[in-house]
Amino acid sequence: MSKLNGVTGIVAAIAAVFASAGAAVPAPSATSLFMQTGSVTSQPIGHYEFCQKFKSECQIKSKSSVAPRVTDFGWETIREVNADVNHEITPITDMDFYGRDEVWAYPDGAGDCEDIALLKRKRLMEKGFSASDLLMTVVRKPDGEGHAVLTVRTAQGDFILDNLEDQVKIWAETPYRFLKRQASVNTGRWVTIENGAEVLVGSVGN
Repeated sequence: MSKLNGVTGIVAAIAAVFASAGAAVPAPSATSLFMQTGSVTSQPIGHYEFCQKFKSECQIKSKSSVAPRVTDFGWETIREVNADVNHEITPITDMDFYGRDEVWAYPDGAGDCEDIALLKRKRLMEKGFSASDLLMTVVRKPDGEGHAVLTVRTAQGDFILDNLEDQVKIWAETPYRFLKRQASVNTGRWVTIENGAEVLVGSVGN
């Protein structure tokens, strides 16, 4: 493929998933569409170690910008990636797989919640989504257990890709307490979620 054709292909992919207006979007029933992020906070140890291995992925910096409006095709892509990865990767704990906790890695057939979220992020970036709009996010489940999901930042709201749920939901329709996520301007930095405990509604499957 020539360099020109390669650039054209990338531009076409981005145009297919983003639009300025009019794209269909899952209708939220909650009033809060967006997470309110706060101060810089600690980076999860697993993500820190992941960044030591994949340094370039954690050094992506961008200017603060308004999240893009996703097209119908973009939403179809998001849903397909979420469901495909959920069905492709067999859930297994880090302790069972590696013999220790908090190992963040791209899964090869099996992995836990953060591994699955990392793979979804990678797949969506390959399809034209920006790293600044695909944010690893740490939450707490109703039973108190920690959990990781992928937040897709859009003009229509912050949506969650979850290994426990094939349906892509607005963040406020999940049952989680949102703690922190990657900063949209720096993939190696994490920020608090200030309104993360205010929207504990909805439910997810086991």
